[in-house]
Amino acid sequence: MEVFTEYIAQIDNPQHRARTEEVLAWVTKTFPNLKPKIAWKQPMFTDHDTFIIGFSVSKHHLAVAPEEAGINHFSDDIVQAGYDHTKGLVRIKWDSPVDFSLLEKMIEFNMLDKADCSTFWRK
Repeated sequence: MEVFTEYIAQIDNPQHRARTEEVLAWVTKTFPNLKPKIAWKQPMFTDHDTFIIGFSVSKHHLAVAPEEAGINHFSDDIVQAGYDHTKGLVRIKWDSPVDFSLLEKMIEFNMLDKADCSTFWRK
């Protein structure tokens, strides 16, 4: 989590800061083999130097980016959880609960789907 300290400290809203820290800590604890890093000024996690999941903060939501393949695979689950999404990210509104089981499934999907991937992004 140390790698995210500066990023988290820059989040002005205390509730947004706490939520972001909670989610990043959960990923770190649940998936200790993933490497936490800051890239493109955003926290993300990688596995064997390939992107698994990233996060970003906006005024109205925490954005979760599991790549387009992850969004497509879980589109129905994302909507069922009460989140909206684009082709590249899921928006978890600050006043909505985090569906950690969905987050876990998205991370596990990317880890399995990209197990043999030798590039950072899917091709």
